[in-house]
Amino acid sequence: MSTIYLVTANAILILHLLFIFGVVLGGLAVLHKPKLAIIHIPMVIWGFLVEVMGWYCPLTDLENMFLHWAGTLGYASGFLEKYFLALIYPEGLTREIQYILGAFVLIINVLIYVQVWRKRRMQSF
Repeated sequence: MSTIYLVTANAILILHLLFIFGVVLGGLAVLHKPKLAIIHIPMVIWGFLVEVMGWYCPLTDLENMFLHWAGTLGYASGFLEKYFLALIYPEGLTREIQYILGAFVLIINVLIYVQVWRKRRMQSF
């Protein structure tokens, strides 16, 4: 049964990473399919708030819960942990870095949505 819990923890880790990529780069999909903004904008708001408010993402809690149920204290040094954990939980992450990451998420997405707005405006003429 512990293998199922470990696989579930790894699946949540992958979902977590995909969500982060979606927050940062999902606006590029909105450029091509503007209706995706209804999904992407709440993702960006959540990602920004988690960074600047110092909140703890519930996906992290789920990962840790399944790891605990698997009987581990944390991730071992497998492929997923070695490469993906460092992206989600970088060493030396400080509040200042979190503010910078939050600003990065906001700036990137504002720039993308300005392009979406311009594109839609040009199409209406």
